[in-house]
Amino acid sequence: MIYHYNTIDKPSLAEYKDRGSRFLAYAFPVQGTDDFKKRLKELKEEHPKAAHHCFAYRIGTDNNNFRSSDDGEPSGTAGKPILGQIDSKGLTNTAVVVVRYFGGTLLGVPGLINAYKMATSLALQLTPITQKPVLVEYELQFDYTVMNDIMMVIKRFGCAVLENEAQLFCRMVIGVPKSDVEACVNKLKDMHGVEVRPIKE
Repeated sequence: MIYHYNTIDKPSLAEYKDRGSRFLAYAFPVQGTDDFKKRLKELKEEHPKAAHHCFAYRIGTDNNNFRSSDDGEPSGTAGKPILGQIDSKGLTNTAVVVVRYFGGTLLGVPGLINAYKMATSLALQLTPITQKPVLVEYELQFDYTVMNDIMMVIKRFGCAVLENEAQLFCRMVIGVPKSDVEACVNKLKDMHGVEVRPIKE
């Protein structure tokens, strides 16, 4: 059972140069693929004259949600080395985009692999790694009168409030740390008139 995961908290930027080519590595935290696509689009707009925008990301804790792209570089020379650096640090919910400005000299396959690996490694060294709890999502429905009691439970177990619609009858989506799911959910279910439903991915 995985209760925690490692990720980065802040974006960082590092530059690596080899024989005239510049490799700008942007490392940043992501919550989902939409998050990533938005940032990639921004970087492409920021660097329209760059030769390549190669990337890799890993999201979630089940090891299934990851992607890498060579963006026109020889197969396996960019995306894989970038992902390799993310994985070597045991990170998830993390993405790196490496923007390359071609310097006129071909680097060859080993040179490209090294350049993308080094640029990514430098960017990841510049941003602190933090450990976060794996959250399990639950939907709560309850009467406004028990809001304070619910907030106390949320605080006590370190839950994250993901959605909150507070009317006379309230709906809330919370992320409960996996390690405390049973205790927290039981506490909420013990309250009068509180409906607790797990949200399946």
